[in-house]
Amino acid sequence: MEAVRTIPDMELVANLRSGSRMEESVKAIYRNYFDGLCWYVMNNSGSRQDAEDIFQEVVVSFIELVQKDKFRGESSIKTFLFSLNRHTWLNELKRRGRALAREEKFEKGQPGTEMDVSHLIAGREAKEQVMQLVSQLGENCQKILIMFYYDNLSIKEMLESLNYENEQVVRNKKYKCLKQLELMITQNPALKEQLKNLLHE
Repeated sequence: MEAVRTIPDMELVANLRSGSRMEESVKAIYRNYFDGLCWYVMNNSGSRQDAEDIFQEVVVSFIELVQKDKFRGESSIKTFLFSLNRHTWLNELKRRGRALAREEKFEKGQPGTEMDVSHLIAGREAKEQVMQLVSQLGENCQKILIMFYYDNLSIKEMLESLNYENEQVVRNKKYKCLKQLELMITQNPALKEQLKNLLHE
């Protein structure tokens, strides 16, 4: 088996800066640093997929910084990549936290909304009217709402048929789809009143 040559930091940076032997250099970065950076993300609320995505983003950023001469070698590549990885992942967690906080705030401001809209989707009397609205949603929303409310599939069963990362992502998507549907109903006062009456029959 052929031994893998270790590329010194200075040579690696020179390769990236000049664009020569890029494939060998990028492979060296993956080989030397992926496991450590992956471990950091997975031990800080991330999944394996998160770790892989963040690592790819970090490598691309690192190459760009080197080519723009913004990496001067004051620290080792390892230290720099770990810092970049940490910064990128913490920003992603903040972004997700803000998105979740917005959803929770909206949900608290609309007590009982999801239950009511869910009832409308599942209710036979309102099926025709609601399905007309559902058909105006994106393909993914149509699929999720129909699978959950008409096919009575669990989130876990839905995940097997959908191209999403995990069950929480499916739940979040379902919630957003319900909100879209609610907005469409709210914007149609006549339909809103009609469906409201159906709910309380």
